[in-house]
Amino acid sequence: MSQPLVPRILRPRRAAPADAVRPTRAEINLEALRHNLRVVARHAGAARVWAVLKADAYGHGAPAVARTLERGVAGFCVALLEEAIELREAGIVAPILVMGGHYGAAHDEVILRDLIPVVHDAEQIRAFARLVRAGLASGPIDVHLKIDTGIARLGVTMEALPALAAGLSDVPEVRIHGLMTHLANADDGDPGFTHAQMARFDEASALLGRHGVVPGVRHAANSAALLRGQALLDAVRPGLALFGVSPRVDSQALTRELKPVMRVRTELVSLRDVPAGGAVGYGGTWKAARASRIATIPMGYADGLSRQLSNRGHVLVRGARAPIVGAVSMDMAMIDVTDVPGASLRDEAVVLGAQEGPLGRDAIGADEIAAHAGTIPWEIMTSISRRVPRFYREP
Repeated sequence: MSQPLVPRILRPRRAAPADAVRPTRAEINLEALRHNLRVVARHAGAARVWAVLKADAYGHGAPAVARTLERGVAGFCVALLEEAIELREAGIVAPILVMGGHYGAAHDEVILRDLIPVVHDAEQIRAFARLVRAGLASGPIDVHLKIDTGIARLGVTMEALPALAAGLSDVPEVRIHGLMTHLANADDGDPGFTHAQMARFDEASALLGRHGVVPGVRHAANSAALLRGQALLDAVRPGLALFGVSPRVDSQALTRELKPVMRVRTELVSLRDVPAGGAVGYGGTWKAARASRIATIPMGYADGLSRQLSNRGHVLVRGARAPIVGAVSMDMAMIDVTDVPGASLRDEAVVLGAQEGPLGRDAIGADEIAAHAGTIPWEIMTSISRRVPRFYREP
């Protein structure tokens, strides 16, 4: 196959530790990551683990995470072709499944990079078949077929599957090596919908079998299903659990064994006294009820500190909690350190994770931040932007 003359797929550059000027950074604990993989693998039993590293490995930095996990997993799952290419260019040789199913005009890049495409309609299958017919790839090309069992997002619907299955004999250049679906309510207290989805998945498998299609691997379980012992087929696809956050069912964590992998810290860069009645931040949304000591930290919503945390979130300083006051701005936020004795310039401020200091020990988890921000922990982690450098460490 001919090599492209110029790169067609570009990505924004991630801030590097060597470039860091601000004290704001995300610390990634690689030993905690390996620990979480061991926990996940134990729950998976005989099922192979395919680690989900989409969205830059949930904000943790996909290349470094992949290098750490590569020897312990069967492969990796990403959402985008661009994410898969980034891993290949970082030297990752393990199988990579591209789950998003959108390849634009770059189907040849999928083959060139030795990636496994997920397909969800007949046209995608024909597009890969055309590569073989044109002599641009050797066949058959192995793909995974996605079935929509109830999430109504991507995947062949149960209504469309019979026609697609009947047409597979016309495209021998493509082989359905894997069959997958996506669970919509795996963390729901009532497992009924998941059971219904898996019943439809079994029905799809049987239908394909009647057309002579017997996939070598079937997979459906995400972190929640895996930890509940549901949908444990040939492979599982954990994401959130690998990074130390347990899915919750009826507000209860499914496991207490996981260790947080990311810690986000910065420092106090300014201190000032605000009199009673004084306003803080854009719009003056917070006014001091007493004479207050206000600190500024160099982290804002452009870095992933949600604006929804204005006047409701917390930061750890000297091992104690300091409330976020005023509106979180793009690059900075203010915190009230009046009740943090000894708070000084250059003191560490922890936005996510644990801190031990002269005033005690505490931790702020992704679940807590999500509750304050009215969102989910997935969004909290993936929102830590690329301009925050990742520092990788082995305890």
